[in-house]
Amino acid sequence: MGESKAWRYSGEVLVLANNNHRKKSKHNQHPKHCCWLWRSAETAAMGKVQRRRISWSVVCGVMLFTVGLISLFTGHVASNLEWYSQKLVKHRLWYSKMGGFGHEPIDIWKSKFSNLYYGCSERGPHYAPPVDELLSNGYLLIAASGGLNQQRTGITDAVVVARILNATLVVPELDHHSFWKDDSDFANIFDVDWFISYLAKDVPVVKRVPDKYMRSLEKPPYTMRVPRKSEPQYYLNEVLPVLLRRHVVQLTKFDYRLAIELNEELQRLRCRVNYHAFRFTKPLQNLGDKLVMKMRKMANRYIAVHLRFEPDMLAFSGCYYGGGDKERYELGEIRKRWTTLTEASPDGDRKKGKCPLTPHEVGLMLRALGFKNDTYIYVASGEIYGGEQTLEPFRQLFPNFYTKEMLGAEQELQPFLPFSSRLAAIDYIVCDESDVFVTNNNGNMAKILAGRRRYMGHKRTIRPNAKKLSALFLQRDKMPWTRFSSKVKSAQRGFMGEPLEMKPGRGDFHEYPSSCICKKPLHHHNTTNQPLFINSQPESEYNITTTTTHGIEGVGVMTRDHDASREQHEDDDFLAGD
Repeated sequence: MGESKAWRYSGEVLVLANNNHRKKSKHNQHPKHCCWLWRSAETAAMGKVQRRRISWSVVCGVMLFTVGLISLFTGHVASNLEWYSQKLVKHRLWYSKMGGFGHEPIDIWKSKFSNLYYGCSERGPHYAPPVDELLSNGYLLIAASGGLNQQRTGITDAVVVARILNATLVVPELDHHSFWKDDSDFANIFDVDWFISYLAKDVPVVKRVPDKYMRSLEKPPYTMRVPRKSEPQYYLNEVLPVLLRRHVVQLTKFDYRLAIELNEELQRLRCRVNYHAFRFTKPLQNLGDKLVMKMRKMANRYIAVHLRFEPDMLAFSGCYYGGGDKERYELGEIRKRWTTLTEASPDGDRKKGKCPLTPHEVGLMLRALGFKNDTYIYVASGEIYGGEQTLEPFRQLFPNFYTKEMLGAEQELQPFLPFSSRLAAIDYIVCDESDVFVTNNNGNMAKILAGRRRYMGHKRTIRPNAKKLSALFLQRDKMPWTRFSSKVKSAQRGFMGEPLEMKPGRGDFHEYPSSCICKKPLHHHNTTNQPLFINSQPESEYNITTTTTHGIEGVGVMTRDHDASREQHEDDDFLAGD
């Protein structure tokens, strides 16, 4: 301590004498040791010092220990206060910049921050080239599962798994046995040659296992199913030994079988697959582009809405929309197809924001946000539960309402009508090209398109804040339109597709691909490939016996960007406020 200090206790004074102030002190001091002098108030006033016979080393030790504890405590508190204050200031600045605390209007068609970011998925300087097919650890067969976009997610992860295992990937098989009963193969939807050539610098991909190789095998390909969201180390420990022993392994029902968080190089590989390697076949792309052109001829800009109000979605959600016993029976029968679902709680799930909005509610949200009656709307959807009766309130709010069936000629659509995945691909193209994309659930198409639109320039993507909006819709008849509109705008802050609504590194990677989005410098003459969030160290190499694999390090723990107590407080105040 730089200065002598004194503490007064009940009329007595405790004085510290140290070497730094030896020349200034007039009291007796030990020539070698730090010591303490104890004076009563009376003798101090008389100028007489009475020394008590005590062990100087004990006193010095006790007092120095006490001073050390005090210094440690005060220093720790001060450093914590400084750290918390800096975090609070940064959080407030960040949140205010993105519109979290302010109430200034935003452009509902385009984010003013979108030009500050761009997609970046280039390979790093230490990214190892792939091995040749003949030198790889074996052939990896993949059986995808689900609808088109769920399978797309699985195939993306399959490429990453092949990279981890140093395996040759065989073009994946699509699901022919799901709810939609679609017989489409990979080549019916995606350009196979482009897929193979684009990924040539990442993994070897072949259309099929060579016949000569298959005939040489003593046993048929080994089939296995890995747990969902398995860590890369699981593949190295459990799948690789089988692959080395059997040479050909098939992973079945491959959907969400790889962990969400990986190192940066492998996350960027995910982006290269999802946003570049997938290219629709010419017939699908040409028809999708034609529908986009028809929308553009009618209006300079348009909204694409993914209503996702089909019977299977409603049955899966377990929600109730007022259709009485008929609705409960019909959706209940469909729900039986998923044996692992828990008992539905319609009222509770709706309050928690787990139920899709009705088409009417989606229309009310858009009008309240400021989209006018003459806005052109493209609706991407399958069979709407309730048919035209369900859609009519939405049509009244937005008369310029179009679907692929309304825009495309019958002969143009006819080849694709029996195949739900090909129809979904057409919707995907038109939604991707829209000025504003509105999703009504957090499903696979919504996540993939939201992530792609962020990667391709942060085109406006609106996701309903169903938790707050559901409560608001119940009271919409009790308030004037201006107040309702104001509350909808308030509820939707943070759900409008702004670049930093979700803090980098959080959220589902397919929806928020932060490792693949870079920020432009203040002066736009040059760009930097520094991602918004670096999740881990560069990709490392594993050596297992005589084989090499591309491994994973530094997998972190993902947390959603929500604070439960703050959300609860906001929910309590939302309907009460103005």
